[in-house]
Amino acid sequence: MSARAYRVAPRRRTRGRPASRIHWDKLGRVVLVLVLFVILCSYVNPVVNFVDAWRNSHAQRSELLQLERQHSRVAAKAAALNDPGAAAEAARKLGMVAPGERSYVVRGLSK
Repeated sequence: MSARAYRVAPRRRTRGRPASRIHWDKLGRVVLVLVLFVILCSYVNPVVNFVDAWRNSHAQRSELLQLERQHSRVAAKAAALNDPGAAAEAARKLGMVAPGERSYVVRGLSK
């Protein structure tokens, strides 16, 4: 036999010292899982803030569109009121009469 088979001898425990009951490999895995869990938990708040900001941006955008439509309606109404005839028509709708005119009230008409 030219090649000898070597066998590793088991480690001897030192006398007077009891065997360790801590399994360091298992403890290391548990600590690693706990650290990863803490890291994942630290990402929760920024993600929630991002989703809230995204929803707010959509709400603000829809409000902006509504205000733009309202602005265009008011601007058209203001442009129409620059005409002197439009001002007189709006006054008549409110029940006003021009100087020198007589106002009449008709009662008993069906609506």
